[in-house]
Amino acid sequence: MNAAVSNLLISLGAMQVARKIPFEDPEVLTYVRIAYVASQVIILAVYYYVSMKIKKKNDLTVLKYVEPATPMSQEEGKLVTTTVRDYDLAETSKVVRSVYMGLAMMAFLHGYLKYTQPLFIQALMGVKGLYDAKVVKIHILGEPAEGELKRPFKAAGGIFGAMGGGPQTDKAAVDEAEKRVGSKKDE
Repeated sequence: MNAAVSNLLISLGAMQVARKIPFEDPEVLTYVRIAYVASQVIILAVYYYVSMKIKKKNDLTVLKYVEPATPMSQEEGKLVTTTVRDYDLAETSKVVRSVYMGLAMMAFLHGYLKYTQPLFIQALMGVKGLYDAKVVKIHILGEPAEGELKRPFKAAGGIFGAMGGGPQTDKAAVDEAEKRVGSKKDE
């Protein structure tokens, strides 16, 4: 099942369950807050552990790909040359930033607007996001970096699948980008 569809189903189910929880009771609200904070701490600890495993493996295999240009721009994609270690660390950094953005959003929704249901839902969705993270699948769950987990990772499609392509890894696209970079240096 597509990750976006499963996220939608889980969040809809969690909203139905959250309606039954008596958030007006201070004791229940305290337990939900503790569960939310605990889930976020666990998520951040797992990503820290993933980054430590990436650094320990120190895979210096060269990874070349052409990053796609923005959809409405006239420029062509740019060539990216990195290592597997650096690529995985960058991807881990992206997901950690998204966790921090979620924390900031929850601080606003719960702290300022006094919404309580999102705490429960985000505690579940955060753990689901951890399970769906490709770096976690590779470095903790031990899945091989093939197919969907092949680097560079394809952009996650929405509910209707990926609209547009991800990074190009074929030799022709990489060679063409290298020629463009070489001709720009000559000028």
